[in-house]
Amino acid sequence: MSTQQLIRLAVLWMTAAFILLGQAPPDVKPGSITYEDIPYPFPVAYLPLTLYGQDVRMAYMDIAPAGPPNGRTVVLLHGMNFGGFYFGGPIDALRKAGFRVVVPDQIGFGRSSKPIIPYNFHDMALNTRTLLKTLGIKEAAIVGHSMGGMLAARFSASYPDVTERTVLYNPIGLTDARWQQPWRSAQEAYQATMARTRDQAWQASLANIQRYFPDAWKPEYEQYVRILYAPTLSGDWPRLAMVRSIYQQITYLDPVVYDWAHIKAKTLVIGGERDGENFPALAKHIANTIPNADLVLFPNVGHVPHIQIPDRFNAELLKFLR
Repeated sequence: MSTQQLIRLAVLWMTAAFILLGQAPPDVKPGSITYEDIPYPFPVAYLPLTLYGQDVRMAYMDIAPAGPPNGRTVVLLHGMNFGGFYFGGPIDALRKAGFRVVVPDQIGFGRSSKPIIPYNFHDMALNTRTLLKTLGIKEAAIVGHSMGGMLAARFSASYPDVTERTVLYNPIGLTDARWQQPWRSAQEAYQATMARTRDQAWQASLANIQRYFPDAWKPEYEQYVRILYAPTLSGDWPRLAMVRSIYQQITYLDPVVYDWAHIKAKTLVIGGERDGENFPALAKHIANTIPNADLVLFPNVGHVPHIQIPDRFNAELLKFLR
């Protein structure tokens, strides 16, 4: 075994030991709250916007087909704990199949600005529509993962003339949460977040990612824990902590359960069946509520199939889009 391999193995063992002890690894450096230090699979551009009197910019990737173009565009909408950086695998599969792929970071996420403003799916859908207009795209397939699945529902219901097809991929917001849990103010959530120690912040980040891969954890998934945790060490963390406290209310304040029946585009509801105890039944309910929808569930797979079972996920996505 080479010296480099021994060093890598030692780092993995050390990290595993810290995880078992519930302690934050000491090698994580403060991370930018706008993710400049996170590698993106393709070049990032920016769209200037003005929201609630604030000048902001929306980051996005616009990727051309790798082979003969088929004349169609796919928009990938990220989840709440991610930005467009984690879509590298689906982007490659889509561009090789001839699709143009557009991947925005919603305002408040990824490399986009982090303004302290109200967050809702109407604004996110409008910002995405504005981006498509700017890029000269008149029609696209809208694919949304997790929180992006909620946004894909709102976009598709709001802009049927722009939506060629819709994919709701392991969406959250499967029920109207207002009648299931008490209200928690953004200030209360912010104060609780800022009161965490470094070890507690690490544990919260770890728990967030581990629940996506039930009984299927791999060492490479730790990179997503580090991405969540690193900004908590930054001097800009208070701003991001407040922004997160606000947009984490979105599933409560802005349910999309009433949007599904208004989606006119052909739709695929797809996901890992172990994404929560009731996910299969709730996913079936979504597919039954949308006028023209198919349902695909992956057995023994969690919240992020494009990372856990990339080949199977990409095959089903391309099969539907084609």
